[in-house]
Amino acid sequence: MNALLKASVLALGVIGGASAALAQETIRFAVTDIDGMEALQTEMGPFKAAFEAASGLTVEFFAVSGRTIAVEAMAADQVDFVLTGPAEYVVFNARLDAVPVVTWNRPDYYSNIVVLDGSPEQTVADLKGKKISFGEIGSTSQHLAPATLLAEGGLVYGTDYEPVFLKRNVAVEALIKGEIAAIGLNRSHIESITEKFPDQKFRVLVKGPELPNDILLASSTVKPEVIEIVRKAFVEHGAELLAAVTSTEANAKYVGGAFTATVTDADYDMVRKMYENVGVTEFSEFLE
Repeated sequence: MNALLKASVLALGVIGGASAALAQETIRFAVTDIDGMEALQTEMGPFKAAFEAASGLTVEFFAVSGRTIAVEAMAADQVDFVLTGPAEYVVFNARLDAVPVVTWNRPDYYSNIVVLDGSPEQTVADLKGKKISFGEIGSTSQHLAPATLLAEGGLVYGTDYEPVFLKRNVAVEALIKGEIAAIGLNRSHIESITEKFPDQKFRVLVKGPELPNDILLASSTVKPEVIEIVRKAFVEHGAELLAAVTSTEANAKYVGGAFTATVTDADYDMVRKMYENVGVTEFSEFLE
């Protein structure tokens, strides 16, 4: 064996050994909208098994009780990867320089402003001076995006209308009673309220564009080589991983979706603009 060939073989051996060593690593994984370890194991257990088989990494679940706990856990170096929504990612990135790894794409993920079918409002401008209900404060599809639809229609948040935050069914009851004029929600929620209130007809006053997707992000302390292993697993085994994710009913929102590994931080500038539309210009804290 000549010297050049021998050197090449040695180099490949070093690289292969490093990859094998990395593949044996344990990554700590959290999901911001799953509360508690039991629910995390139930809803994400099939994904964990499929991902470990695809990547060679070991996944250790880290249970959180919300987005604030998740960002604090990452700041304390207790968690490596977090699956979260677009609005939450913006805060993670602002506070911790979190790295976007891969998006978890949700088909038909967009927001709407909904009124009763027989209501007199025909345009966004007709909602001026009225009460409008949103879902969870700080939610991309239930708060920030609907508020942006109103802003694009000429209504200033908190000035031209009164934002209130009601549980979805409570909001519908308030809408029926005339206590509020409209509700901001996403497409799947329209299906939900239509089923819950079969005697009522709802009308979409304005429909928004497709929203940025949920995202798997990594702590800035995670080694780039490990991030690449994770990203590669989604690229090469996306179909198997999606099948595992959607095998539990709680993850039905991802049915028909996919994973995208070409994500960049700039893809979420749209969400930063949404924050600005509700009066937020610093992105280091969650809306409460």
